[in-house]
Amino acid sequence: MLTSKDTIAAIATPPGKGGVGIVRVSGPKAAAIAIAIVDQQLKPRYASLVDFKDDKQELIDSGLALYFPGPNSFTGEDVLELQGHGGPVVMDLLLQAVVAAGARLARPGEFSERAFLNDKIDLAQAEAIADLIDAASVQAARSATRSLQGEFSQKINELVDALIHLRVYVEAAIDFPEEEIDFLSDGKVAADLSHIAVQLTTVMQTAKQGALLKDGMTVVLAGKPNAGKSSLLNCLSGRDSAIVTDVAGTTRDVLREHIQIDGLPLHIIDTAGLRDSDDLVEKEGIRRAEQAIEQADAVVLVMDSQHSDGPLKAHAGIFSDNKPVLVVWNKIDLPQACPAPSQENIIALSTKTGAGLVDLKEALKNIVQYNDNNQQQFIARRRHIEALNKAQVFVLQGQDQLNNHQAGELLAEDLLQAQNSLAEITGVFTADDLLGEIFSSFCIGK
Repeated sequence: MLTSKDTIAAIATPPGKGGVGIVRVSGPKAAAIAIAIVDQQLKPRYASLVDFKDDKQELIDSGLALYFPGPNSFTGEDVLELQGHGGPVVMDLLLQAVVAAGARLARPGEFSERAFLNDKIDLAQAEAIADLIDAASVQAARSATRSLQGEFSQKINELVDALIHLRVYVEAAIDFPEEEIDFLSDGKVAADLSHIAVQLTTVMQTAKQGALLKDGMTVVLAGKPNAGKSSLLNCLSGRDSAIVTDVAGTTRDVLREHIQIDGLPLHIIDTAGLRDSDDLVEKEGIRRAEQAIEQADAVVLVMDSQHSDGPLKAHAGIFSDNKPVLVVWNKIDLPQACPAPSQENIIALSTKTGAGLVDLKEALKNIVQYNDNNQQQFIARRRHIEALNKAQVFVLQGQDQLNNHQAGELLAEDLLQAQNSLAEITGVFTADDLLGEIFSSFCIGK
């Protein structure tokens, strides 16, 4: 955990040249550093046009200075922002002057970490700051903004409050049996617990959509050589990412492209053709293809409609039973193409004309039940999903203890564990090492 006695500073704008550059300062020395740099006392929450000078009183730049006394600031501490011309040399000189005046360089994410530790934002909101910066689509940015505004946290807090109220009722009935409240059979506990389970499922479904917006889905293009995997990659990405020839085995290694389908990030991986080979390089490419398939969220098995004599699920042994597999019946534009088999999850497609490409994109969205029209989405991370899963397990265990065993004490313990699991999301109940891991992934200056 960091100490509030330190005053930290960092360049808060991206590296490189820009119209404006910002040096941000937070901590108890912020006001004194402002006087050292601009040679005057700043009026709180007003932008002042000033000269920036170093410790030798040499002019560095002219720009705007803003001072926000704590606790009414982003971090909850005294905060100073110096906005100058966005040249790398100017920003470095200004940062050096701030450090010479008593600050130290901030660690990645330390400003957001201080805001969290000073109860200005919760942990889910802090993570949303980084997710907003990293957003790869309009939908992801809007969802991150909703999380930053507290929509996700509000839903979690509502669940936590419901669990606390139910725990109080159950534990009071256990501790004061003379009140003769038969809480195990009066229907209230069962009804409340069922309502919590429904709410938890709803939040889980929305969070999974938010996690998709953040992390996307990894899709591997697999199949025999010359089936058209590389052509499909180029068709999906809209550019010639992969070399396409009539020579079987042209693709020897995995190729990766990042695209979006209605806001859903897709990580498309083209792989070497699956076949028996004595070529050492091709064998290594096939091994990597099998490894990529094993790690993928879904597989698109590309079949050549001119050669339909092989089974649809060639190399089926490398496909997991629970891994979604879409079969693309490619090259339907050719005269000698065989009709696509009338089976589920088979998409007739031509990478040359683009026919069937819309159907493939819709099928990929359906695999993860992606809904691009949901206006209530918030951004979520894998750790949030894991915490929600844990809470759901404890709620289901609590229902079992109530309905099948009439065990009030065990029900109360399950409610407590579900509450703690949800509290991990907002940071009310979070280990210090997890905080360090989360904030170290932020950019410096945030």
